[in-house]
Amino acid sequence: MSEENITRIYQDGKEFILIGTAHVSKQSAEQVKQVIEEERPDSVCVELDKQRYQSVTDKNKWKDMDIFQVIKENKASLLLMNLAISSFQNRMAKQFGIQAGQEMIQGIKSAEEVNAKLVLADRDIQITFARIWGGLGLKGKTTLLMGVISGIFSNDSISEEELEKMKNQDTIESILSEFTEAFPQLKKPLIDERDQYLAQKIKDAPGDKIVAVLGAAHVPGIKKELGKNHDLAKLTKRPPKSKAPKIIGWSIPVLILAIIAYTFIANPSAGVQQAISWILWNGTFSAIGTALAFGHPLAILTAFIAAPITSLNPLLAAGWFAGIVQAYFNRPNVGDFETLTTDVLSVKGFWRNKVSRVLLVVILANLGSTLGTFIGGADVIRVFLENL
Repeated sequence: MSEENITRIYQDGKEFILIGTAHVSKQSAEQVKQVIEEERPDSVCVELDKQRYQSVTDKNKWKDMDIFQVIKENKASLLLMNLAISSFQNRMAKQFGIQAGQEMIQGIKSAEEVNAKLVLADRDIQITFARIWGGLGLKGKTTLLMGVISGIFSNDSISEEELEKMKNQDTIESILSEFTEAFPQLKKPLIDERDQYLAQKIKDAPGDKIVAVLGAAHVPGIKKELGKNHDLAKLTKRPPKSKAPKIIGWSIPVLILAIIAYTFIANPSAGVQQAISWILWNGTFSAIGTALAFGHPLAILTAFIAAPITSLNPLLAAGWFAGIVQAYFNRPNVGDFETLTTDVLSVKGFWRNKVSRVLLVVILANLGSTLGTFIGGADVIRVFLENL
């Protein structure tokens, strides 16, 4: 057996066999199969978390999704990121005939064949995204979201040079590679922390012989971290939310309500004008956003009614209500979920698919409501100043 891409480490009476794989290489999958069959380890660790494990083993993942639950749990942005990953993988498979993650699928199969314990060794992808998100300012968050959305619709071919680069990255790293160049501080949650997490999970795997199937880029870091002890609870802790957005989020509606109330007392007709302006600006822009998503007429009406109210309560969002109404009256069927990852490869398909259209309704209704809040708030202040 060739020892190329294989690192053996003996520590604390255990043998650790690290296979540095290329996530877009058929040869890596063959090597994983060979190593596990010949070594017959007690445990096989794969660079997957529970969510990604389900995505590679459960072909009904999209079909079984509850779109109402996605909206209620405020996971529309997470669904968008998952669609970006699927879109990226589909484009790569279409261009090169390569199924991303073949070596992980092979590791799962081979572990079962030799009766080895399967260990999902990577950190929950939601935790990684949360820690990435927490390390960004408003500009960074906007740039990331725009990059993810443009990546979904991108028809650009992947060059041979980019393919070679991807052989030393996992899918998440590949998608965010350009972004991390602009924001180098994100290397810590994306790479360094995951190296520590992976190393601890590999070290804690049961048995005396452990095979770990890893992206080649993680092997040097894991070799360095394997001899240390890492606090998994600390590494999986979501970053504390800044109090500033909450303070600002409540300050704006309190200020708006106070100004309108004061104006009502001083000049009732001007107060009525302010209230109408607030309702029209918020409701209209949110309704326009929903209409741009080709939302159901009742979803558009819901956005118009909800936006002026939800804009005064940071715990609510107009898009949630519009999205639920859209999903109720234009309920996605099994076919929509089955074709979701291919439909999102084009702008037309994204708008046509009932699942992604619900997602668009949620996002565009919220964007419209946010824009309406700023314009409506400015108009409320204008009327107030004119009547001082």
